[in-house]
Amino acid sequence: MNIFDKVAIVTGGASGLGMACVRLMVQKGGRAAIFDLNEEKAEGLVDEYKGKVCFIKTNVADDQNVKHAVQEVMETFGAVHFTINCAGIGFPEKVIGKDGPMPMDKFEKTMAVNLSGTLNVIRHATLKMMENDPNADGEKGVIINTSSIAAYEGQIGQVAYTASKAALVGITLPLAREFADYGIRVVTIAPGIFDTPILAWVPEKAKAALASKIPFPKRFGDPKEFAALAGHILENPIINGETIRLDGSLRMADR
Repeated sequence: MNIFDKVAIVTGGASGLGMACVRLMVQKGGRAAIFDLNEEKAEGLVDEYKGKVCFIKTNVADDQNVKHAVQEVMETFGAVHFTINCAGIGFPEKVIGKDGPMPMDKFEKTMAVNLSGTLNVIRHATLKMMENDPNADGEKGVIINTSSIAAYEGQIGQVAYTASKAALVGITLPLAREFADYGIRVVTIAPGIFDTPILAWVPEKAKAALASKIPFPKRFGDPKEFAALAGHILENPIINGETIRLDGSLRMADR
């Protein structure tokens, strides 16, 4: 589907992978609605792209919050064509740690944001996509979800994060099959290690060690490279029901 003059909801759009997707949308002549909790960072994008980007403070795990946020997008831009789900969290925690069993609230919060939050946005946004006029292929919209290579090679301490990201891989095909009748594609990207704010706390020496394990190129991914793939998926109608690894051929070790 042509991105020009189309509208995307981008969760987690105030920073990292989501921000890169917001910028791509505008660069290609589209508009973007940022669903995020970081108002300060999001407002910088709104000011930079006046009239092309809006910010709606959104907790993706909250049903009514998301419902109202999607309706606000309709009132602001008049349509929803794409949903790019980049919002996510992760707490490194062993199931059995030095203080005993992992608190279940950490597991449940990770699942609530990464999995339930993604599906929550999908279900509300899809209703609006179904109202779009189809293009020549009968296409009305595209959904892109963000998993992780941890879905395949989760490391020690990543049980909650891995479970949530593996579930996103698992729901891709069932959603694509269901939404095919509506002319809506569903694709998931599983990125490797990307240079995003989530790595800000990692010491430079540790970053270098991580990068050295990536076969090629031996560096972290740039969020622009994630956005470039997302843009290609939006524009290439034959890509559907698939999870695409974006990782420089990295296969993660156990720790």
